Amino acid sequence: MSINVTSQEAAAKFPQLLQQVLHGEEIIIADEGTELARVVPSAPKPLAKNPRIPGIDKGKVFLAPDFDDPLPEELLRAFEGAEDITP
Repeated sequence: MSINVTSQEAAAKFPQLLQQVLHGEEIIIADEGTELARVVPSAPKPLAKNPRIPGIDKGKVFLAPDFDDPLPEELLRAFEGAEDITP
């Protein structure tokens, strides 16, 4: 069901109108027969199909000991476009 109000009524009764929206009502704000806005309840967020479980992939990820070491100079130059490293 929709409730039609003017912009002045919407401003004056906003807390009450918001409560009605929270209970599933749709509010249409119009002036002189022209619809200006609709206030509708937001859709509930869907639940995740597979909830995340902390630690489920423990031991499946490997980081090399040199993971955060600086890159070799020739690779850096290739990233900068100064050198072609294609085989």
